[in-house]
Amino acid sequence: MSTDRYDGKPFLRLLDSYVLAAIGELPREQHESLQDMEPKLRSVYGTEGDWRQIVATQMGFPDDLPATIKVIWDNGVAKIRASGMNPDPSEFIRHFVDTNFPH
Repeated sequence: MSTDRYDGKPFLRLLDSYVLAAIGELPREQHESLQDMEPKLRSVYGTEGDWRQIVATQMGFPDDLPATIKVIWDNGVAKIRASGMNPDPSEFIRHFVDTNFPH
């Protein structure tokens, strides 16, 4: 994923990570890095919780949003595979985030 996407938009990286985690595609190293950042994120955003809860609080997300995102991903994966192609998690998150949470 291009770093240009995140220039001047540090929260966007968190939002993309939130969606990647929801679809089960967040790399372990990235997850561990986000966990390590939790104390700083709590301080910066003045809230409690893990990094996903902080993102959800900042965005006003309902508790069931990760499950909803997963259903959308799973349905898309089935359609993409049926057409003989492989799904791209990075493409999905860019489209999903850009469409639903313009930045």
